[in-house]
Amino acid sequence: MALNNAYNQYKQNSIYTASPEELTLMLYNGLVKFLMQAQAACEKKEIEKTHNSIKRAQDILTEFRETLDRKYPIAENLDALYDYMYRRLVDANIAKDAEIVDEVLGIAKELRDTWSQAIKIVKKKPVGSNDVDSLT
Repeated sequence: MALNNAYNQYKQNSIYTASPEELTLMLYNGLVKFLMQAQAACEKKEIEKTHNSIKRAQDILTEFRETLDRKYPIAENLDALYDYMYRRLVDANIAKDAEIVDEVLGIAKELRDTWSQAIKIVKKKPVGSNDVDSLT
C-alpha cells in the first residue's frame, strides 16, 4: 500500500513538473497505452474493457484537438488526423474491431515517436534559438 502511494505521488509530481512538451509526450504515451489495452481486450472479447479503453483514447484525442495552437499551419493537418483517428475509434468501438484499433495504434505510435524525436532535437539546440523554426 505504501509503495502504491509513493508511486502515485511520483506520477503526480512528474506531471506537475513536466514541460508542455513532456506533457504532450505523456499524453501520446497514454494514447498508445489505451489503444494497446483496447486491442488486447477486443481480441479477448472483453466488451466493457474494450469500450472503456477506446473511450479513454478518444478523450486524449479530444484533448489534443482542443489544445492545438492554431497559429501554426501544421495544426490544421493534425486536427484532421486526430479527427480521423477519433472517427475510426468510433467505428472500432461499435464493431469491437481489433484491426481498426491496430490501424489507429500505428498512427499513434508514429506521432508519439515523432514527438519524442522533436523534443530531443529541440533540447540539443542552443538556448535562445527559435525552437519552432528548427522543426520545420
